[in-house]
Amino acid sequence: MKTLGLELSSARGSIALLEDGRSLFATEFPNDRKHSGLFFESLQRCVDDFGTPQRIVVGLGPGSYAGTRIAIAAAIGLGIACRASLIGLPSFCTLPANTQRYAVVGDARRQAFFFAVVDERRCLEGPMLYSFADLDARLATVGCPVFSAEALPQFPNVTIMSPSALVLAQLASHEPVSLVALEPIYLRDPHITAPRVL
Repeated sequence: MKTLGLELSSARGSIALLEDGRSLFATEFPNDRKHSGLFFESLQRCVDDFGTPQRIVVGLGPGSYAGTRIAIAAAIGLGIACRASLIGLPSFCTLPANTQRYAVVGDARRQAFFFAVVDERRCLEGPMLYSFADLDARLATVGCPVFSAEALPQFPNVTIMSPSALVLAQLASHEPVSLVALEPIYLRDPHITAPRVL
């Protein structure tokens, strides 16, 4: 079975295609709104060279909302075209870390940070929102390596590491189809401003 992994939740995007556990295609590229063309070029090259997948797995974040939505839309469209099954997994479970247990932190904006603990590629805790002071105290007791997909000057001891489409595709072979809905992992409830009635 061919499994395609799509990961666009961080500043480093990646695509990987596995067939029965063997890597056929793997690439990384800069990922931001100015470079989304690199994602589609790489995806086209992958499909042209190695054919369509039977399973597609997408990193759901948290992280770049735009990037995650682009990956989800591409997965749904390609999945319909080639009748592939779809899976979504948290991006922070796919760090290429050589450790069984680790923590991950990220900037959640609005003076908040998210925190999660991963054990054997499963989310054990979180993601939860913390203030700087509360997260600083939590990290002092975590007892395992701490990673982030972005530089966080407030936490200089955190190691930067981007999620991996290759790890994502490897994990998908052990997951049931439609493990979670294909929608980005939201750290907050949607905030909607209603128009004023005049």
